[in-house]
Amino acid sequence: MSQFSPEQQEILNRVQLVDEWKQPLAQAFLSPYMTALRQFLAEERRQGKTIFPPPAEYFNALNTTPLSQVKVVILGQDPYHGPGQAHGLCFSVRKGVPAPPSLQNVFREIHMDLGIPPSRHGELTHWAEQGVLLLNSVLTVEAGNAASHQGRGWEQFTDEVVRVLNDQGDHLVFLLWGSYAQRKGQIINPEKHLVLKATHPSPMAANRGGFFGCRHFSQANAWLEKHGRQPIDWALPA
Repeated sequence: MSQFSPEQQEILNRVQLVDEWKQPLAQAFLSPYMTALRQFLAEERRQGKTIFPPPAEYFNALNTTPLSQVKVVILGQDPYHGPGQAHGLCFSVRKGVPAPPSLQNVFREIHMDLGIPPSRHGELTHWAEQGVLLLNSVLTVEAGNAASHQGRGWEQFTDEVVRVLNDQGDHLVFLLWGSYAQRKGQIINPEKHLVLKATHPSPMAANRGGFFGCRHFSQANAWLEKHGRQPIDWALPA
């Protein structure tokens, strides 16, 4: 990254992100909206507010699933805002934390689709390590205050992540659940990638129809195998 000034390089060096993602996203980190976002987060911490997930896990999705390893992309919206839940992977919660209703419905659909019994925990790192990018649109939230960091710049940053995936990814699968994810995924080229859409797995939306029976998990694996890639093991280790 020698094309950057010393000041810019210092900013990039502070970003806790693997180089595989940092390089294509470097201009985003140097943008005015990211400068404003850093200032906002610093001010929130100065005011004593608790932010989820902790700073070391802001980019957990990208760090766990480097760009060259991405096979499947699941787009979420905001991190969970309850204690001990968010750890930087959309829909995922730490072991020992009950799976939220939306994730329970994801497990139910996997059971219907692939016959895999619902997991007893909601820790999805096993998926991420296989190439499932679990990306929220907004990467932080104030404790107990849902959607409190929307409109602060994260959405622009994660739009850039989606653009990089669209441009540089190889026959990826995008799982777009709900209208929010589908709007965010409008940039994706369906001639190059498999784009699967369904209603959101939240109880209110899923029970109206359109999520259960979507068979996205078997379709994703069939696409990966068709293009010579290892399918995802959607069963979570105990």
